[in-house]
Amino acid sequence: MNASDARRDLYALVKRVEDDGVTTLIHRMGSKREDRVLLAPLDRFPAARKAGAFPSWALSAAQKDFGTLVSQAASGQPQVLRRNNTPVAVLLPVDPHASTPSSDPAAPSGAAPAGGAVNSQGQQNRESAQRRLATLGDAIGSVLTAGPASGPTFGLPGLDAATGGLQPGRLTLVAAAPNVGGSLLGLAAARTTALVDHRTVLYAASGPNRDDVFRRILSAETGGDYPRLKQGRLTDYEQDVARQLVQAGDVLLIDDGSNLTAEDIAETAPHMEGLALVVVDRLQAAHSARLPLSGNRLPDASQILSGLARTLHVPVLAVVDSDDPTLLGLLDADVLLTLTATTDPGRVQVTVAERDFGVIGSACLRPDLLHARFGDAEAAPAAGIDPEEWRLHTTPEERELADAALPYTSGAQKGLSSALTHLLAALRTALVAGKQAAIDELATSLRQAAAAPPQMPDTAEGRRLAAALHAYNAPAPALAGATAQPSATEPTRPAAESGTVSDADDEVRRDDDDGLVPGDEEDEPQEAVFPALRILKDSVARSKMHPVPVIRLEDREDGPWPLISEDMDGEPRWVHPDVTSTRVAHTRENGKRVRRDQLDVPASFGDGVLCLIDRNGSFPSACSAVPLAPNKLLHTGPLDAFDKTKAGIYQIDIPEWDYPGMPHPLGRLTDRPDDQGRVWVTTPHIKQLERLHREGHLTTPVTIHDSWTGKANESLFKPFYAAAREARTELVQARGEPYKNYKTRLSIALRLLWPKRQEQRSPFWRPDWRMSMVAEASVRHWTVAFKAVQEGHTLIALRNVDAAIFWTPPGTPPATYRIGTGFGEVKAKFIPRGEFIPEGDD
Repeated sequence: MNASDARRDLYALVKRVEDDGVTTLIHRMGSKREDRVLLAPLDRFPAARKAGAFPSWALSAAQKDFGTLVSQAASGQPQVLRRNNTPVAVLLPVDPHASTPSSDPAAPSGAAPAGGAVNSQGQQNRESAQRRLATLGDAIGSVLTAGPASGPTFGLPGLDAATGGLQPGRLTLVAAAPNVGGSLLGLAAARTTALVDHRTVLYAASGPNRDDVFRRILSAETGGDYPRLKQGRLTDYEQDVARQLVQAGDVLLIDDGSNLTAEDIAETAPHMEGLALVVVDRLQAAHSARLPLSGNRLPDASQILSGLARTLHVPVLAVVDSDDPTLLGLLDADVLLTLTATTDPGRVQVTVAERDFGVIGSACLRPDLLHARFGDAEAAPAAGIDPEEWRLHTTPEERELADAALPYTSGAQKGLSSALTHLLAALRTALVAGKQAAIDELATSLRQAAAAPPQMPDTAEGRRLAAALHAYNAPAPALAGATAQPSATEPTRPAAESGTVSDADDEVRRDDDDGLVPGDEEDEPQEAVFPALRILKDSVARSKMHPVPVIRLEDREDGPWPLISEDMDGEPRWVHPDVTSTRVAHTRENGKRVRRDQLDVPASFGDGVLCLIDRNGSFPSACSAVPLAPNKLLHTGPLDAFDKTKAGIYQIDIPEWDYPGMPHPLGRLTDRPDDQGRVWVTTPHIKQLERLHREGHLTTPVTIHDSWTGKANESLFKPFYAAAREARTELVQARGEPYKNYKTRLSIALRLLWPKRQEQRSPFWRPDWRMSMVAEASVRHWTVAFKAVQEGHTLIALRNVDAAIFWTPPGTPPATYRIGTGFGEVKAKFIPRGEFIPEGDD
């Protein structure tokens, strides 16, 4: 644009500078040369903000003498334009020969101006001090004598292992789309550095204010719900923690001043004694007139922050609310952490890249946005492997061992022998790849290593790995023999939940008969072998989601509760249509007459035997990850699609199922549709049907006609599961009465989730919790059987949540099952053709 047009449109051009950060090239032909200048934002030349540093003009005066200002700016003298007394724009020279003053008073003549001023081509001052050169020996010596890196970390072992921590002198950029949680990584680094390591942090908040930052820290430290804290409602515990943070928070300094710029941060940081970390939250990709750290001003801001890191030799961690590769390339950070949401709402993928090397590592995090924090995620399957199926075929002990080993296999922690490190790394690789054969091959070596473990480092990571090795090598529990008879001191009750058929002749328990008796609701005495009810109550009480364990009596006749029935377990009660099943009389060794199934397999099935699969601990094993809503269910009506962040009950059409040799995935639910052919199901079955549709086994997607849902959670019963697994490992060795009592108390606790009779007291009344747990066990049972059928095995019968029968060669169970006695593993028996099925006899 020529100077005449620029003079006429000066106010409009300056407005574009202020609002949009637009720079305009202006030229003017003089008597001897053409003058060229830029009308630029102040961010291009930060020194222009300093009062009296350069000539400044009110816009009205600048318009009057605009030609003179252009000439002076082109000669190397920046001209500052003001609206009233506030600088709003600057005229800068374009030609490199112009001698633009530096914004750094200490810079030598010809040095590039700080903040990215236009003239950055000045000549090096040949009279300046000679640059210091270091030999390779100098560099090696400094590395060898420096010791382990002690820079700030995120406090997340998996991510810290992938990044090596935050390195001094480097700008690290956290890039994440909105709602993924990028700011929480900046907060995690600040919390760990200030509150754990007690080192000084400058938290530059461009977006959130200091109150937001404090509430997020308090939520992350206490586990209190962030939305509630925003309303100012704090529990007594949260108030105590807040007071402690006041005392310990002197080293975490927050700058949330208006119009915060990169220059402001660079000016403040050098005056902070013992500064260990600078966090900038956040750089906004979209332009905002009120946020200098936004829009097309970000590349210059990034350069200033990078220079700050090098000058002060501290790590600078900046968060940008975009993962656009074009923008990230312009910001040119030393290290880039890109957060990407996955199909699993409980996992976020973090990719770590360095400017010179590209991608150098990755980690998975578990978002806990309700509490403003991330956690390390467990080992997960590689892309292309169904996560739910993978979880069914790996044991919790294997996954915990792999996760506990990560700090050592990644090199972040030392102290293990190379042989054990390689062995643990091989386990993690096999788990992630889903290679069952490799996992089985490693089992013997791992057990040998766990039987004589080395001395572990006395750190949190070392203690966790030692505990994981011990759990991995713990003696596997065996299933008890015949169903235990009740002791003389106990009321008569049904056997513990096992999936076996009752000894009573063809007796079917009514829906209102849960087997509970008065007194079951009382906590077990302190000396109890396994206080299952106390453990289950504690598991629910410790949840940060404030569960509602009891629905009030007056509310049970309305809403979702009358819709829930025992049929929602979806248990399969199926026999192959070509196989004849009959009930035959049988006399047990104790003289009691019972009935047992006899399955007549036709000759067309060929040679083989009946392979009986008995799944161990189906219900407590399902407690490891039951999708349910801890709080009340709200009526959410028809849904366009299943929301993975919700759980509850759903009314759906019964999908058509015609896979040969496999029962319907909804089991006995299909026997009781309503007049419109619809049924109510819990979340585990919805997730199962969604997966089957994705895999092409169901032709139509699930249609949700009605729903009652709440915020989903899968870990409510996880502490109970862990305690049950540990107790079984110990008690099975003793057998006898202690083990019988363990099974009985386990059954009672889970049945108390939904007592059927009104006169039965209980600390719980959540039918949706109970049926979600049973449905989860049923879905896991069905899924593994389906996998075996897909691999060519012939399924004869599938029943309850733990019994499957296949037609196989002798001694050859389907490879999809893991033979063993731990939770989720199975036992296999082989019965010749024509013999009855000895259910209940072990």
